[in-house]
Amino acid sequence: MPNNDINSYRKAIYSGTFDPITNGHLDIIKRAANIFDEVIIAVAKSELKKPMFTHEQRVDFAKAATDGIEGVTVLGFDTLLVDLAVDLKINTIIRGLRAVSDFEFELQMGYANSSINKKIETLYLMPTLENAFVSSTIVREIIRFNGKFQHLIPEKVLKCM
Repeated sequence: MPNNDINSYRKAIYSGTFDPITNGHLDIIKRAANIFDEVIIAVAKSELKKPMFTHEQRVDFAKAATDGIEGVTVLGFDTLLVDLAVDLKINTIIRGLRAVSDFEFELQMGYANSSINKKIETLYLMPTLENAFVSSTIVREIIRFNGKFQHLIPEKVLKCM
C-alpha cells in the first residue's frame, strides 16, 4: 500500500523499448508498484533498434498491460533517459535483471546514467523464476516464425495485437 505522506512520496521510472511488453516486464512493473507510490513506464522510441512494432503501438501495449495497476502511468519518449528523469523530477530508475548476461550491460548503463547525473539511482529488480527467461527478443523471434507466444505476453496486449 503506497504511503501517502508527502515527505515519503517516491516516484520511479522504468524504461525500455517494450517491443513488445512481456509478462517479464509486467512482473517487474508490479514489483516496482509495490515499492514506489508512482511508477512511470517510459517507452523509448529507439529507432536504432529497428523495433517490430511502432512506437505508438508499443505505448498502447504498455498502457493496456498496466491498466488497473494503481500508481502506474505510461508515456513515450525520445531523449536520454536521464534527461527525462530530470524533467519528471525522478531520481530512481528501475531496471530488470533476468540473468548474469543482463548484469554487465545494465551495470554499465547504471554507471553511465550516474556519470551524467549523480542524483540518479538505479534499482535492479529480478522477475519471478517463471518469467526469468522471457524477453522481447525471444518473443519477437517466436512471432517471426509464427510460433506460440501468447503465454509470454499479457492477455490485454494480445487483444491490442
